[in-house]
Amino acid sequence: MSSHHVIREQQEPALIIANGEACNFELLGQLLEWSPLVIVLDSAINRVLELGIKVDVLLGDFDILRNTSDISLLDEQNLKRAINLEKIREDQYPIEIVHTPDQDKTDLEKAFDYLVEKGFPAVNVVWATGRRADHTITNITNIVRFREQLKIVVIDDYSKIFVLPNSYEKWYPAKTNISLIPVGEVSGITTHNLKYELSAENLTIGYRTGSSNEVKEDGLVKITYQSGDLLMMECND
Repeated sequence: MSSHHVIREQQEPALIIANGEACNFELLGQLLEWSPLVIVLDSAINRVLELGIKVDVLLGDFDILRNTSDISLLDEQNLKRAINLEKIREDQYPIEIVHTPDQDKTDLEKAFDYLVEKGFPAVNVVWATGRRADHTITNITNIVRFREQLKIVVIDDYSKIFVLPNSYEKWYPAKTNISLIPVGEVSGITTHNLKYELSAENLTIGYRTGSSNEVKEDGLVKITYQSGDLLMMECND
């Protein structure tokens, strides 16, 4: 796999590659083709370089560099994570290397901040689910913080996850699997054209969610809600 699409304008979503479970090669290639900017988190850079992907921005706190001054002292696991920044600069030129040492935010959140600062309106995120459950939950739920600044879609082999606006409609084929997952409490949810309809109802994480619903028939699905943060998960098996 070589570089992404040559168009550099911000007409298409940027792409962030995190460090969870890898998606399939075909999906990754499709996203790379139309991404005007590819950001890789530092913890994933070696995995990404092995795939021959052209990287525009390498971003992170670079813990592996900060915590050791002698690469020969690293154990086998950390040796695989070690980053040769000079070689990356040479092989990936031009590349921007962004050091973000703030320990109060995850590297993924800092990548979102970077895109907001650069004026990008949208981003797709891959490799953000799977592996560690704490990372998966944090990556998915933290996207609500950016709902007014950045359109974020988290994508893996089985799901597309994004924050719903308060009024949403989209055409879906019948039996499309859809889950509505509240982050906290979401009130006044009303749906149309789902198998299990909601009528001005509330969902609360840990108590009642809208998991494993499906589209009733080919046509528009409409969802409205009054307050809170509601995630849409378009799922496939």
